[in-house]
Amino acid sequence: FVNDRGFYLRTGNYIYHSAPNQKAPFWEKEIFPDERSNIAAGKSGIFAYDYDYGQFRKRINGSGEWSPVFENFQLKGIIDVFETSRSTVFIVCDRGRGLFRSTDNGKNWKEVNRGVWKLIESNGVLMANSIKGIIRSTDDGETWETVISEGGVGIDIAPIDGGFAAITFNAQSETRRVRASYDGGKTWQAIDAGLPPSMKISSIIQVGDYFFCGHPNGIYRSGDKGKTWKLLLPSIEGKVFNLSVSGNVIYAIPRNEGC
Repeated sequence: FVNDRGFYLRTGNYIYHSAPNQKAPFWEKEIFPDERSNIAAGKSGIFAYDYDYGQFRKRINGSGEWSPVFENFQLKGIIDVFETSRSTVFIVCDRGRGLFRSTDNGKNWKEVNRGVWKLIESNGVLMANSIKGIIRSTDDGETWETVISEGGVGIDIAPIDGGFAAITFNAQSETRRVRASYDGGKTWQAIDAGLPPSMKISSIIQVGDYFFCGHPNGIYRSGDKGKTWKLLLPSIEGKVFNLSVSGNVIYAIPRNEGC
């Protein structure tokens, strides 16, 4: 994952960390609790968890110790952990099992939605990808409303200056559409008129005054908020780039096309 502290990569029994905006690549290495297979960013640290059985641990920022957390959460199929600015924690379960919320450091959990996989937060508003499209919450995840629904699922959601950008699948056109919102996710405008139509667009981010989009053709950039787009980097071996940003650094990970 990528956050404001840089790029984190888990492989084998180690976590590698590269701080943002370094002139040359440099990786710090630390031992990872190897019975866990996944990592997720929290506001106060890093969560480690196992997909099948949870077994959550947390490492506080600035600490090298991993401590058990959420020991009473027993569901399987864990795909993500998310922590809000108010320290509310969400556990995302796979295959429609549910989105669970805790406001007391994991002592108690409440299911608040289903079919959700990626959450983000900006200016007190939560947004998420779901099987319904893009959903939104303004009460720290207690309740949710659908804000983009085109017969397909939400593909990606990202914060931008003054709002959010999102990618959804339109079932009628059988393409993925890219949109932006500048009123906290209430209304959305298309920003993909200059992009070749595709059902495999993967990600959208903003860096400075530019939007960047991961597309099957490669990485596109727009300097006019999506009115026009220019291809910067062609695709590699038929893969599509998933884009993330930390500071002014863009990380582009080539992955197989599709979900």
